[in-house]
Amino acid sequence: MGKHPKTNAVRLVEAARLPYEVHQYEYDENDLAATHVAEALGQDIRRIFKTLVLRGERTGLFVCVVPGDGEVDLKKAAVAAGDKKADLIAMKELLPATGYIRGGCSPIGMKKPLPTFFHTTALDFPTIYVSAGVRGMQIEMNPQQLIDFVGAEVKDLVR
Repeated sequence: MGKHPKTNAVRLVEAARLPYEVHQYEYDENDLAATHVAEALGQDIRRIFKTLVLRGERTGLFVCVVPGDGEVDLKKAAVAAGDKKADLIAMKELLPATGYIRGGCSPIGMKKPLPTFFHTTALDFPTIYVSAGVRGMQIEMNPQQLIDFVGAEVKDLVR
């Protein structure tokens, strides 16, 4: 599957013997937006999924994986997690909570398993891209296999 750094996310997918491809690209510390990733990879922004970590008012931390051109709807996200209210966590909480940094947060291989939800459009494509666990590297997989692998649910999460 090519020469690339073995991140924790890649090791886990390989160990599960799931098909995947890794794509590396030049990233800019000042532009970690999904639009930049899509342009760098020459891909449709709707296939680039960003991993966001939220905190439910009562339920605690959970993960939403949404298309790069979408904005998470906090109310829909809260409902998906079985809560009334949720907010994105502070940037300084990301690394301790997940083991990942901004721009390199993957739904695969977080420090501890968190409830995870993918937006419904993930299933519209034969493959989607998520962070491979570091900036400048994406992992491309079949969305259903990825969702099953991380134990996620599919919900309507964007505005």
